[in-house]
Amino acid sequence: MREKIKKREEKRLGRRWRGFCAILMITVGVLAGCSGSRDGKGQEVTILIAAAASLKNAFEEQLIPMFEEQNPKIRVEGTYDSSGKLQMQIEEGLEADVFLSAATKQMTALTDKDIINSETVVNLLENKIVLIVPYGASETEMVVFEDIKNADCIALGDPESVPAGQYAKESLSSLGLWEEIQPRVSFGTNVTEVLNQVASASADAGIVYATDAYSMADQVTIVAEAPNGSLGQEILYPIGILKRTEHSEEANVFLEFLQSGEAMEVFESYGFAPGK
Repeated sequence: MREKIKKREEKRLGRRWRGFCAILMITVGVLAGCSGSRDGKGQEVTILIAAAASLKNAFEEQLIPMFEEQNPKIRVEGTYDSSGKLQMQIEEGLEADVFLSAATKQMTALTDKDIINSETVVNLLENKIVLIVPYGASETEMVVFEDIKNADCIALGDPESVPAGQYAKESLSSLGLWEEIQPRVSFGTNVTEVLNQVASASADAGIVYATDAYSMADQVTIVAEAPNGSLGQEILYPIGILKRTEHSEEANVFLEFLQSGEAMEVFESYGFAPGK
């Protein structure tokens, strides 16, 4: 009798043990599945591009939607400001994945500080600076770039942080006009502010990128480009990937897309030229 009871108990314990093992295996499988869904593979990833203000329209209106349609697992968010401000924000910890500057100065500074991966940096675009006046301004005394000296109020980007302002200062200095116009200058914190001052006729004239002027052709008129030789270098827009990004693969996909023929066609429609 005791032997039978012992065998029944062993069978009962065996069934319990097998049941426990089965539950354990199912649990492990579920956890593994959950772990797989959290490891990022196959899941949507968001990357942040910090880009010069002059690029906002091209990115928000066409390039980002185009890229996301082709890469449904990668979302792109943009933050736009003067390149100098973006440089400072990145140095202070902005969690950007990609930086697109309106000048080589800011990119070089971040590369030298080992924040940008120098191997990813390419000169993506080229731009021009132009003299603009409010659209429909009558009897303007401005015909050539140097005529900016005739304006009562002049809008320029702050050369301390705005690349367009740095280029404007360089060009006007080489023409011997920088000091002369200082009492009449209103400095903007980015090129968009300068553009809006002229568009609203708060300023009689301003210097902005050609691309920005084209984007508001119904509100401002281009008088002239900066004269040849007044700038010591071409206006290049370098792009690079931050070393601290957690999404280097996705950032590289985006970088490759921006260098593609279809993306470059979009850039050109906004007045940019391919970088050199």
